[in-house]
Amino acid sequence: MIYLDYSATTPVSYEVLDTISKVTKEFIGNANSIHSLGKKSADLLESATKQIADIFGVNSNEIVYTSGATEANNMALIGVAMAHHKKGKHIIVSKLEHPSIYAICDYLKSIGFIIDYVNNDQEGLIDFDDLKEKVREDTILVSICAVNSETGVRQPLKMIRQIIKKENIATIFHSDMTQAIGKVPVNFHDVDLASMSAHKIFGSKGIGFLYKSSMVKITPLIYGSGKSNDLKPGTPPLPLIAALSKAVRLACNDLEKRERFVGLLNDKIVNVMEKYPNIKINKTKYSIPHILNISIMNVMPETMIHALEKYEIYVSTNTACASGEVSHSVAAIYDDVKRSKHTIRISLSYVTTTEEVNKFLSIFKEVYEKLSMVR
Repeated sequence: MIYLDYSATTPVSYEVLDTISKVTKEFIGNANSIHSLGKKSADLLESATKQIADIFGVNSNEIVYTSGATEANNMALIGVAMAHHKKGKHIIVSKLEHPSIYAICDYLKSIGFIIDYVNNDQEGLIDFDDLKEKVREDTILVSICAVNSETGVRQPLKMIRQIIKKENIATIFHSDMTQAIGKVPVNFHDVDLASMSAHKIFGSKGIGFLYKSSMVKITPLIYGSGKSNDLKPGTPPLPLIAALSKAVRLACNDLEKRERFVGLLNDKIVNVMEKYPNIKINKTKYSIPHILNISIMNVMPETMIHALEKYEIYVSTNTACASGEVSHSVAAIYDDVKRSKHTIRISLSYVTTTEEVNKFLSIFKEVYEKLSMVR
């Protein structure tokens, strides 16, 4: 099997699986309970949270556990909207967001909030002048992802924050960092809120967190009992939280070295793909190497994906949550409808091998030539 869909999800690492198993067996107490077993679990919860907070240079009380980035995005956007609607109902998002952000925005529009979409330039970067013009006195929130999930374009969050705060210091800045954490360095101090999912960094599905600056107020979406977290009440999923802490620690090791290696793999694929006359490379100078998007103009993406699957090679169309749909990100950057309908995402990892890439390129050539002849 050659797996090249790491941006959709990653396999759980053995170290993370080991942590889940051990904590499940050895920490049976509810972390909210006051007896000794509960205290033992609460101590582990505190330790795991501190380890995550220390890695990102924030306080433990600024880490809010969720089921993943989609829940974290809901918590951030709806939570801010509900808490600050008296100050304004204007929200700004980019045209390069994960589908979950747009689904949340559709909901917020249905209850009276105003959503503005900031433009981007031809390299996929946010148009700073357009952002500056769009931030108003009643703008309560701006949400711009750190790394686009389809084209890998990385945004300069620090600069974006400076623009936002200069125009309206009270505007809250959220970033979906799901595709950035574990791939490139991130700085939570560039934002007020940040979302992530463990299953993108060789952790378990069903766990993630929202970083929420202690200076930011948001309204809870869920109400219930449990003293560990006001925004996410209930029994903390301790095995998943401990495993998330392990996954974060492992993912943030040797980032620069791993990125350089992935960059070599990316270059190898691009050098071959750009020789095909009917393939366009959807990559800008701001794309991280882990995500490579191409458009096969004379073959439908679903056809190519299923043809490769017969050889146990796995790639995807765009994001897993919008599989088979038009790539809105490619459309936003290239303004080409056909190009955006023919996209395939090849996503790499530091665990991808050169041998896997070589085999992929060889089989891709064979499959592509067959499909081209059929047309």
